[in-house]
Amino acid sequence: MNVTDELIEMNGLRFHYRDWAPQRPGLPDLVLLHGYTGHARSWDALAARMTDRYRVLALDQRGHGETGWAPPDRYGTDDMVEDLRAFVAALRLRSFALLGLSMGGVVSFRYAGAQPAELSRLVIVDIAPRTESGGMQRIQTGARSNDRFSSREEAFSAARAANSIAPENELRHRVFNNLMRLADGQWTFRYDRALRDPAVPRVRLPEEIGWQSVARIQVPTLIVRGAQSDLLSPEIAQRMQGAIAGSQLVEVPNAGHSVPLDNPEGFASAVRAFLR
Repeated sequence: MNVTDELIEMNGLRFHYRDWAPQRPGLPDLVLLHGYTGHARSWDALAARMTDRYRVLALDQRGHGETGWAPPDRYGTDDMVEDLRAFVAALRLRSFALLGLSMGGVVSFRYAGAQPAELSRLVIVDIAPRTESGGMQRIQTGARSNDRFSSREEAFSAARAANSIAPENELRHRVFNNLMRLADGQWTFRYDRALRDPAVPRVRLPEEIGWQSVARIQVPTLIVRGAQSDLLSPEIAQRMQGAIAGSQLVEVPNAGHSVPLDNPEGFASAVRAFLR
């Protein structure tokens, strides 16, 4: 598979992204945005399944993965939306599809709500303007738990304890590609610790503004929910479908909030059925 790792300067930061060449010239672009504390390499499995139809671009968002860290007060939704706009402009993307998971989904529907001419299709994964408090608490508690490990295996064991659904090979890939070695020899996850600070304005939009953005989306849209998600309820997913004219809603079985990780095959099948 022909994939390269690229760096680009945007909005005062150096961003990393992965670029999978399409199997034949002239195919359209697909941009992938990861979730909170995620990274571009977490999309490797999906990208491998999409290069027959798209050139695939996975961006490490600010403060995540191999992208630079921003000032602590510059991790809001609109900061990340501006990064996406800059990315689209820098790569001169035209008529591209956009897929965002969780935090990346918030960025995606906020961006799509501005009705950019370049956007052709949208996939929003397990997120909405309203989320379940239990799921948010789980994510926040997990992010603030111990994140210093004596070995990569210890880090994997912690991730496995938090997620019993994901296939082992996928979970190892996600964890091992999100670790960095500290000066004392320990391992930790590769994201800015300012993102863990509850005082830092991250990507959570006021609910009313979120619904306003969703209502303005005009491109064909797929909403994906993990059947076991504790963050996106069936009722809110259905409300979101009703708010986006002509949108589709799919539930992926055997998956919680981290749908692409928990059920890679089921997720890829749902995405491929929509992104023809």
